[in-house]
Amino acid sequence: MPGDIERRVVEVLGRLGVPWEWIEIDPAFADTAAFCAKYGSPLERAGNTIVVASKKEPRQYAACVVLATTRLDVNHAVRTLMGVSRVSFASADETMALTGMLLGGVTVFALPEDLPIYVDDTLMALDWIILGSGSRSSKIKTSPEVFRRLPNARIVAGLSAGA
Repeated sequence: MPGDIERRVVEVLGRLGVPWEWIEIDPAFADTAAFCAKYGSPLERAGNTIVVASKKEPRQYAACVVLATTRLDVNHAVRTLMGVSRVSFASADETMALTGMLLGGVTVFALPEDLPIYVDDTLMALDWIILGSGSRSSKIKTSPEVFRRLPNARIVAGLSAGA
């Protein structure tokens, strides 16, 4: 775990006080479906962290976490939560500029402190989940309880729709 982001992730996880496991992976399998297939992890235990952006200036951003088996409801739930008229997924370049992370490795544990985090409530029913680690070369296995302990996180009913 040599990088700055990975160090920040470990620090944040340590402060949250929830057990977690760092899983080293082949970066070629960082995308959720590829990771689950390669490492035998159930897709219904994988959480995707997705950065979204308002369409109008000044741009507003938020991070959303949903199960990999569902779709983020950007057109209704996220738009309403952000209080904007139109929202889209942030580009890979925008995500990197905002978070310092590549798609496939984005995590809620090293985001800018003022970035809102919306977590789909369906994640909270699980006893463990797999999340990004901030790097494409690892994942984190932990309890969804971490979301209740993150300062900027808000658990939201209806953040996702079925896949």
